[in-house]
Amino acid sequence: MKFFQKTGFMMALALGVMPLIARAQQIVTDYDHSVHFSQYHTYSWGHLYCSDPLFEPRIKDAVDQALQSKGWQLTPEGGDVTVSAVAILKHQREYTTFYDGLGGGWRWHGWGTGWATTNVEEVPVGTLIVDLYDTAGKGLIWRGVARDTLSDKPEKDTEKMRKAVDKMFSHFPPHVE
Repeated sequence: MKFFQKTGFMMALALGVMPLIARAQQIVTDYDHSVHFSQYHTYSWGHLYCSDPLFEPRIKDAVDQALQSKGWQLTPEGGDVTVSAVAILKHQREYTTFYDGLGGGWRWHGWGTGWATTNVEEVPVGTLIVDLYDTAGKGLIWRGVARDTLSDKPEKDTEKMRKAVDKMFSHFPPHVE
């Protein structure tokens, strides 16, 4: 009997921790492996869209800092590379189930009686996509995607966005052999 109570507790604990793990910041980058990034030194901004207009300059500032820390220079227009960024806000459903006991134990009839409660929560998730295009060739040469849950505080979201951009560009420019 105690085994099943401990197992039920451990299952409830695991299910309670899973949403915390799922909310970790996700960063993915990819690039055109045939492009030699050493040929690029300047960039200009193209399209920048965010559903919250107050975040547009924050995104631009974070990307500018990341690229300039790599030695690239911003030019008003006609840079070697054109930067485009899109920030998307969606609500993702998250299900959490809590089990209150598993009944009288395992019998031929099943687990017995017990209670299960499932909560559905709409979690705001922000996605930032940063694309770099070869201005002359018009082709996509690099993409960074960051995804994270958002808070109800713009200061926290700004800090998360800055960290995401830093992680995106941490191994930039890619070294093509």
